[in-house]
This record gives sequence, C-alpha cells and structure tokens, in this order.
Amino acid sequence: MKKQIDRIDVAILNELQKNARISNTDLSRRVNLSPTPCLERVKRLERDGYIKKFTSVLNAKKLGAGLVVFIEIGLNRTSRDVFAEFKQAAIKVPEVQECHLVSGNFDYLIKARVADIDQYRALLGEKILSLPGVRDSRSYVVMETVKETQELNLRTQADTLS
Repeated sequence: MKKQIDRIDVAILNELQKNARISNTDLSRRVNLSPTPCLERVKRLERDGYIKKFTSVLNAKKLGAGLVVFIEIGLNRTSRDVFAEFKQAAIKVPEVQECHLVSGNFDYLIKARVADIDQYRALLGEKILSLPGVRDSRSYVVMETVKETQELNLRTQADTLS
C-alpha cells in the first residue's frame, strides 16, 4: 500500500522540481528535516511514482533545435488500429517532443523542435505527413516563447494537506 504524501513530501517535490541537483543536505535543510529521513522520503517518492525521473533542461537554441512548431493532426479513420499505429510511429520521430491525443476538431497535437524552417519543412513532408493514417495537418510556428516549464503547481496539493 502506497503512503499518501504529506506537506513535507510536497515541499520536497517543490524543491526537486526547481533543482534536481540539490544535495540531500541542502534539501533536508530547506524542508526542515534531517538528511536521512529526507533521503528516505525522496526514495519513497521515486518508488511510488511521484518522481518519474531526474533530468536536465538543455538550451535548445544553442543545440540547433531552436524552432518550435505545434502541429494539429487529423487522422483517416479507415482502420480500427489507426490511433495505435499513429501513436507507435509518432513516438519514434526524434524531433517530436510531445504528442497528445486531444478532443476537438483534430486528433493529435504535436510539439516538435528543429533548427529552422527548412528542417521543419523536411520534417513535415518526410516524416509527419507519412505517419500512418494522417489525413491532414495544420502547423503553428512559434515566434516567441513567453513561458515554458515542466514544474507543477503543488500549492493546491499542499493546501489540501493543511
């Protein structure tokens, strides 16, 4: 049976999502806990699936992937397995950072990163439009990123534990 998280767990999660490289000593100090119980909590949060993985956020522009494009995908519903086939193929496209099945006027929303518009044109023509079941697409090239984060707002979770 998984233990429910408490306010200290939420504080640990908040600190880790801001800086996953924080030392256990610094983390324990910030959440007002001694180092050993703090480390045990982090391990439990990982084991119970609250922490999926630790990662680094890279500078996409410096690494040649500065252009962000969102792509709406409509599928032909000619096969029972069209969604599964599309999903499996989309996962394999390295430029695709996110792919979401959505409700509305189209089926999937893709977030892709490439170096420039020429690479995007090649990605669209050679990979995206040839994915299984693709009927049509609509693209949105990002001109400016105002906010981009993976951090979750855990304040509401902490408030329910008070």
